Amino acid sequence: MSLTYNSYLKVDELLELQVLKSNPPEHDEMLFIIIHQTYELWFKQVLHELDHFRGHLDNGQTWAAMKTMRRILTILKTLVSQVDILETMTPLEFNQFRKFLENSSGFQSVQFREVEMLCGMRSPHMLLIHPEGSEYRQRLESRAEQPTLWESFCSMLKRAGFDLEVPQRAHERGLVYDPSEHNQEVLVKDVIKNPELMMLMELLVDFDEGLQEWRYRHVKMVERTIGTRKGTGGSDGVEYLKRTLHQHVFPDLWAIRSRF
Repeated sequence: MSLTYNSYLKVDELLELQVLKSNPPEHDEMLFIIIHQTYELWFKQVLHELDHFRGHLDNGQTWAAMKTMRRILTILKTLVSQVDILETMTPLEFNQFRKFLENSSGFQSVQFREVEMLCGMRSPHMLLIHPEGSEYRQRLESRAEQPTLWESFCSMLKRAGFDLEVPQRAHERGLVYDPSEHNQEVLVKDVIKNPELMMLMELLVDFDEGLQEWRYRHVKMVERTIGTRKGTGGSDGVEYLKRTLHQHVFPDLWAIRSRF
């Protein structure tokens, strides 16, 4: 049989994946499932692009890295805009099927945890919610061993001859990295003289801001839907999500804003 649109994209299999748990079936559960399945597909693409981006950094290919990051930024905008669709569902409509979700929770999204790990957020609780030896635990442990985006960027600059320190992670204090005055000095005095690297730094700030924008829209959507109640799966719901807001992935790039 020749390749067709349906067989190439496995459309039939894809359309069988929306299995409602509500009984009797609730109309809005279909929207809820499709939105979150779409998020997972976009997370998969973001991870695919972030791996590509780090590869460009490893090879010193700044223009290719910038092109890839622009695609990631566009995907982040799409993730944010999908919240608008989800917010067409009222809290009452969500609560009609919420009890059927049992212990499932967005907190369990392994792919989003992988994105966070590439950003440097690697606290132990990300691993502990998955059984030791499980496929999900192994995936996250593998990500934890990989360089973060900031580490890859700094390594590229070091190979290019810039005197940058190895970044020190500090997530036990709620930060991704300790800001480095030495690195900030090098970025301001030396790196910004290179137009390509300056543009790449600005794209990293765009990524950081885009991730924060996604988190903000997500937390406000959850807040308007369930208020201050516990999330599904026993998570802290809105309170947990609020703690993730305004957490910079690249604190040094934000710290030098006032020095240009």
